Amino acid sequence: MSRVLVVQNHAGGGPGRFGAWLASEGVSLDVLHAYAGVPFPRRSAYDGVLVLGGGFLPDDDARAPWLAPTRALVAGAVERGTPVFGICLGGQLLARVAGGTVRGEHGAPEFGSTPLSLRPEAGDDPLFRDLPERVTAVEHHVDAVTALPPGAAWLMTSERCPYQAFRVGERAWGVQFHPEAGADRVRSWDAERLRARGLDPVALADRAARDEPAAEAVWRRVARRFAAVVSG
Repeated sequence: MSRVLVVQNHAGGGPGRFGAWLASEGVSLDVLHAYAGVPFPRRSAYDGVLVLGGGFLPDDDARAPWLAPTRALVAGAVERGTPVFGICLGGQLLARVAGGTVRGEHGAPEFGSTPLSLRPEAGDDPLFRDLPERVTAVEHHVDAVTALPPGAAWLMTSERCPYQAFRVGERAWGVQFHPEAGADRVRSWDAERLRARGLDPVALADRAARDEPAAEAVWRRVARRFAAVVSG
């Protein structure tokens, strides 16, 4: 059975349905609770790496000292050609270690179910090929990738945040959105914090529920394809 190391960056941020979809394809997940100080393996014996989101910048080592070994883990995986999938912070971290740039509090924030557009470069991508030209995904970010790594393939975009999905080399992907999160995640968000940003928590949850059936089918397909890459 193929094994994926999952780096979790905060207590409430597990692999969710993306992890369940990988498991259904025969991939075993070892979740590393990095935020709790669990040490990283000395030498990676994993067939893939999945780095989840969190409320940090990729080099925010003062608040999150485990990000330094996470960057080393991802850089090593990219160098060896080990498959990588980075979500939100994980995607930003991949961009950072591969030579791109990330800025905090950059551009317009995105919260809730967000329309995404597939770019022509996705046409031959192992994960994103043949997806619908328009699809939605749950977003929850104020930081953003502002320049892709040199040579990266730019796969998806949105109205407010251009770099929604990209690939580094042949086997490392980063996404700004949350394919592991559905409408239930949106309903769990702090209503007062959303209202403070001028957002309606009920409307956000309702829109996510309406969009979920179509979006879930797409991100399940992407997870299955990543499982196939991991299994080789």
